[in-house]
Amino acid sequence: MTSAQVETDKTPEEGYERGLGSRQVQMIAIGGAVGVGLFLGAGANIAKAGPSLIFMYALAGVIIFFIMRALGELLLYRPVSGSFAEYSREFLGPFFGYFTAWTYWLMWVVTGMAELTAAAIYVNYWFPAVSQWVTALAFLVILFVANLISVKLFGEIEFWFSMVKVTALIGMIVIGLGVLTFGFSSAGDTASVANLWQFDGFFPKGIGSSLMTLQGVMFAYLAVELVGVTAGESENPEKTLPKAINTLPWRIALFYVGALTVILCVVKWTEFAPGVSPFVEAFAKIGIPAGAGIVNFVVLTAALSSCNSGMYSTGRMLRTLADNGEAPRAFSKLSASKTPAFGITISVAFMGIGVVLNYVVPEKAFGYVTSVATAAGIWTWLMILISHVLYRRAVDAGRLPASSFPAPGGAKFSYVAIAFLLFVTGLIAYDPDSRVCLYVMAGWTIALAAGWFALKSRNPQITERRNPEFEKVG
Repeated sequence: MTSAQVETDKTPEEGYERGLGSRQVQMIAIGGAVGVGLFLGAGANIAKAGPSLIFMYALAGVIIFFIMRALGELLLYRPVSGSFAEYSREFLGPFFGYFTAWTYWLMWVVTGMAELTAAAIYVNYWFPAVSQWVTALAFLVILFVANLISVKLFGEIEFWFSMVKVTALIGMIVIGLGVLTFGFSSAGDTASVANLWQFDGFFPKGIGSSLMTLQGVMFAYLAVELVGVTAGESENPEKTLPKAINTLPWRIALFYVGALTVILCVVKWTEFAPGVSPFVEAFAKIGIPAGAGIVNFVVLTAALSSCNSGMYSTGRMLRTLADNGEAPRAFSKLSASKTPAFGITISVAFMGIGVVLNYVVPEKAFGYVTSVATAAGIWTWLMILISHVLYRRAVDAGRLPASSFPAPGGAKFSYVAIAFLLFVTGLIAYDPDSRVCLYVMAGWTIALAAGWFALKSRNPQITERRNPEFEKVG
């Protein structure tokens, strides 16, 4: 049985328009690997870890590739818009599908808050008199309207947002290499590869301090899994999804490791500070006319791109939940343009809490929401990996058909990635500034568990919704 047959046999007609073309899926995948976690969050992490942050991004990037290859194998086994929530439901049981879908929804809601906060900070670069909450609200409304119109418009907006980010990052790298090679600009006199170790070494604050940046590093990689959510609306998932996933290593090498290496060679790490984009700061020091302003525009598009993606994915997750009887039926309805309009609307309403945070605590809003988003993202990645391990066991036992896009090494690298994510969770628990997100997740778990028992009391059959071809492997 082929993966295409599996999709036909197991997946009901979802009603979505397959309006995302190959170039859009590719750019969504590329843009998903470049966000505000790099453009803004890297400033605080450089202050904590110095040049060793480059190694942290490379290490985490390897783990992210393991996660995405695991997801890719599942996607080509059965491409559905519910993606990892559906796989959690199939291989771990209905409760895990329910919990994962709601947690991924939470992740994107709070990520949307973070992106709106970042966007407002960037606008303040040009218009310091404008309150953060006003800018955040304006962007929220504009992107909301765009997401309601059609998936094609979402895809087109995301394509151009990603194009701006990618083109600009490549340009930054080229300019930085020019400064290093030819020594032009005011930064040329001090630019040197030796900046990576001259100021107290590559690990200037110790390996422990560097490891503590992994929470922020993992937040930077949130959204790479979004390509899985697009599966139900991709024109040719068998072709586009493997290509998007296989290009991930060079994207990480270029956009994270490459860009940070160049930036930290051009400007010594001690000159960067939390709350300021290291890219804006570097170009201000290079002294290119309007360079810092241009980079600020680029990082603004990065924030809006991620918020746009958040609105897209939250509406789809709510529809998946509704289709499985785990959310109000109203979320399952599609608008005339075949978008889950009601789910998007409710999600945007919750993202509006970010506007309130920007009004009440503008200086702390970004830190509050990123830690919660990271914890929710780690859960999502764990569910992908565990589902992959169980899927491979079922394939090996002959219970399920093999995917046309198998992960290298089978399930071995999924075990490695699981161990790494549990280690990062331990670091989050150890850090007093970030462990608050675990308290939030504990409260979230209690609330979802209560909701699950309420659902079971009204609809006992909900616990039986699982792929009948999959037998639990002990």
